[in-house]
Amino acid sequence: MAEQFKDKRRITTKTLQEMKASNHKISMLTAYDYTMAKIIDAGGADVILVGDSASNVMSGHETTLPITLEQMIYHASSVVRGAQRAMIVVDLPFGSYQGNTKEALSSSIKIMKESGAHAVKLEGGDDVVDSIKRILLAGIPVMGHLGLIPQSIYKFGSYSVRAQEETEANKLIEDAKKLEIAGVFAIVLEKVPAELAKKIADSLSIPVIGIGAGNRCDGQVLVSHDMFGMTHEFSPRFLRRYLNLYEEMKNAVNQYCLDVQMGDFPNSKEQY
Repeated sequence: MAEQFKDKRRITTKTLQEMKASNHKISMLTAYDYTMAKIIDAGGADVILVGDSASNVMSGHETTLPITLEQMIYHASSVVRGAQRAMIVVDLPFGSYQGNTKEALSSSIKIMKESGAHAVKLEGGDDVVDSIKRILLAGIPVMGHLGLIPQSIYKFGSYSVRAQEETEANKLIEDAKKLEIAGVFAIVLEKVPAELAKKIADSLSIPVIGIGAGNRCDGQVLVSHDMFGMTHEFSPRFLRRYLNLYEEMKNAVNQYCLDVQMGDFPNSKEQY
């Protein structure tokens, strides 16, 4: 690890820019609660994303659309209390910024004031540039998100790879440049061809963080519950499971239940 990134000082937008400049890859994971944030922060992740994926993994919804601004603030507040080093970025949920720059600013201010997070993230290209500019005028850092944008799932109709055709690929490149010019400090690229992601990362001065976008982005992000193997139904090609906690936790629960039923828990050393 590069010497300047070994210390425990808070990661900032400036740090991420320096990491890109020195070709030091950025690691980003999601968290939605205090305990998970502490673990991920201690493990060395540079950025913790309080993602609207909480709608799926925490609340069991089919899409990210149902989660509210208030729920995102609740999750973000818990994460902020658990992380000492990682930069905390919070997703603006569906309906809190689309088509209304004033509402986008209001939602961003509310997140920052009430959660203590360090930045917001929003999905979209040219259509959200005005909102990005307005949020930035308030001094709030903004991360962009292009490629597969889950909040528009009903528009796309599937979670398939985006920008495989030349027209959409060119539009993605154009949107990435517009987001950089608007002032975002980084962009997440989701589920796009690896060569296209590399082309975009090489053409921008800001970090590009991939998820299903190959290994030549400036960093990577995964949903922590997927990476830990706590979920088991979701198995896209880009997901690497570093643990199989679903099975381990299920087996632990089963053993606990058996121990209780057999009168083995608590034993003589586990009581007062």
